[in-house]
Amino acid sequence: MTSEEVRQKHNSYLFPATLQYYNEPIVVAEGKGSRVTDMEGNSYLDFFGGILTISVGHANDDVNREVVAQVSRLSHISTLYPTAPLVELAEKLAHITPGSLDKCCFVGSGTEADETAVMMAQLYTGNAEIIALRHGYSGRSFLAQSLTALSSWRALPTQVSAVKHALSPYCYRCPLKLTYPDCGVACAEDVEELIRTTTTGKVAGILVEPIQGVGGFITPPKEYFEIVAEIVRKYGGVFISDEVQTGFGRTGKMWGIDHYNVEPDMMTMAKGIANGLPLAAVITTGPIAESLTKNTISTFGGNPVSCAAANATIGVIERDNLVQNAGAMGEILREGLEALKKKYPKILGDVRGMGLMQGLELVADETIQDRTPNSQAAGQLMEETKKRGLLIGRGGLYGNAMRIAPALNIGVDEIEEALAILDESMKAVAQ
Repeated sequence: MTSEEVRQKHNSYLFPATLQYYNEPIVVAEGKGSRVTDMEGNSYLDFFGGILTISVGHANDDVNREVVAQVSRLSHISTLYPTAPLVELAEKLAHITPGSLDKCCFVGSGTEADETAVMMAQLYTGNAEIIALRHGYSGRSFLAQSLTALSSWRALPTQVSAVKHALSPYCYRCPLKLTYPDCGVACAEDVEELIRTTTTGKVAGILVEPIQGVGGFITPPKEYFEIVAEIVRKYGGVFISDEVQTGFGRTGKMWGIDHYNVEPDMMTMAKGIANGLPLAAVITTGPIAESLTKNTISTFGGNPVSCAAANATIGVIERDNLVQNAGAMGEILREGLEALKKKYPKILGDVRGMGLMQGLELVADETIQDRTPNSQAAGQLMEETKKRGLLIGRGGLYGNAMRIAPALNIGVDEIEEALAILDESMKAVAQ
């Protein structure tokens, strides 16, 4: 088939709401390292990696080798039977996660992981109400959409009344109209007011992304999570770090929450765990895990092929020091993005993020006090970067945030190439 035939069949047989990038979507046929190729042979430098999922590059040889070997042995059996890849991965996660997290539950997606974590918080504490953040994203199910606080991703009204939404630590667009650090991180302190006024006074916990992914890479102040964790625990809850996008070295540390001096009671993870194969997990402490006394299984969670891919992915990250590389390359990328902000001050309002998880926010004119979101410029920038062979992501409540997240083994040359394309593309948008 040609790209046009694929696009036509996609439009004919998939849900119309299935989001696609670009006016004429790219039909990706192959990928290797940090580049993908479409069906016509056009090459693109991939700086979004399947939404922060390609941790160690497309078609990584080490990961592929383990996947092929595992498929040859056993491709599926379900969690009713223990397998070597499953327990090996659980042991690895227990060793590389913070604190006393050592009990795993494997599922098929980040949505399932977040749902499982909320259930465990409710069982363990005996409390029902759960706090999430505005601008946060948790997935596609009823509960996940209730946790999500982005109207463009909520197909239904809130289905779970026990979910309460706290203010987002969105410093660039502070909901309290304050300025950091003079604000005293008031958005964090407001969590106590939220609990005392909108809940029974006892909560199951809070589920937070260390950097809000779909929300536009919103990056909280360094004190934010320490304050929030203390408040939530004061009212009987647990602290759940949603590492679906920030995990496995993405931010320059193994876990996003590692930047914030907080030891979580639970963590959820997916995306980068297996370099593109479907897998997600919840890890928690023994006492919390023991609070689930009913039977539980997952047909596809802990699939031996996905677990083999995850073991290999983590192995490559550790062997090649990719957490450190993400930090070092992230500094180079950030420096280049800050230079673009100075060069295009009227339309590039904010640069934020950590490591290889960097966001840009486009505005109509940064000199205007209200920083009017510019979704039109964001759409144009997507088309301009595509035209020049660079793939980036898009997000945010206003559709004006660009998401940049290359593979963890990206090099200086590729970053400089991407920055040059961004410069040319920004120039075209600014004209």
